[in-house]
Amino acid sequence: MQLEKINKIAIFRALQLGDLLCFIPAIRALRRHLPQASITLVGLPWAEQLVQRFPMYFDAFERFPGYPGLPEQPYTVQDMPHFLARMQAGKFDLALQMQGDGTLVNPLVELFGATYTAGFYTEASYRPPGEFFIPYPSHVHEVCRHLLLMQHLGIPHQGLDLEFPVTEEDYAAFETLGLPIQPGEYVCIHPGSRAAWRQWPPVAFANMADKCAALGYEVVITGTADEIPTVTQVAQLMHYTPIIAAGKTSLGALAVLIKQAKAILSNCTGTSHLASALGTPGVIISMDGEPSRWRPINKSALVTIDWIQTPDLRLVEDTLVSKLTLPLAIEHYLDSV
Repeated sequence: MQLEKINKIAIFRALQLGDLLCFIPAIRALRRHLPQASITLVGLPWAEQLVQRFPMYFDAFERFPGYPGLPEQPYTVQDMPHFLARMQAGKFDLALQMQGDGTLVNPLVELFGATYTAGFYTEASYRPPGEFFIPYPSHVHEVCRHLLLMQHLGIPHQGLDLEFPVTEEDYAAFETLGLPIQPGEYVCIHPGSRAAWRQWPPVAFANMADKCAALGYEVVITGTADEIPTVTQVAQLMHYTPIIAAGKTSLGALAVLIKQAKAILSNCTGTSHLASALGTPGVIISMDGEPSRWRPINKSALVTIDWIQTPDLRLVEDTLVSKLTLPLAIEHYLDSV
């Protein structure tokens, strides 16, 4: 494969916010190396807004209709032939399987009909012909996993930093919320998670939220509309009265809210990587047993505590308090050394 002749690329990654933010460094490297190429993201319907947010990296979006065995969305069998027909009509030079280890999706991505296909495989999964697949690196950070694929294709990395551009429209959406807070004078508490088994107990979030309030910070509880029951439970367990922003924010408004916070406390990989991209310090509670894979990449500003191995509430409190009392300039310095 001669990279300089690659003009149309399809990338399959039909996952959620944190997953997509973690592969932006690889897409940055791809774009830098192939500035002439048109890059299409094949993703879940919500991700179209992410493509619009990153016009410097993506040129088009293709809505993925779902597939048997992939849990992220329901699917209708009748949608698949139309989807594959659109992909094959696109006549892509390269299709990148950046979804996972390939067990389910390698045959699907090969059906896109691209001239070349690249991605990951395991001994148990189907490996398409050619030299552009690599064994799935299961014990590395999610950011590094995709950069290893780029390296295999001869594309040098352009840094590990995450990105999330914040626009004037995002600030306008944030202002319409009318929240009674000032930048740097509040803490974001995000107690929800897409998977219930990854949720830190609401009473623990309430305890830490009260500690923040006792230090003089407003407490803003964030989350999706589906997470409002968890948010309500945390608020009811608190002694102080928090500000509830859950269910009220667009993705852009949430980004502004996190960007202007003094710190964040979360057990959600999506918000943790959003905070990482925006440079907000805080504490991330890892409940999935894979902290080395999913922790924020800027680990001095955003400290990840593996609750499975170290269920120590005092450790969480001490770490969070240090984020509230350490000047942000020192955080940035520590992250750079």
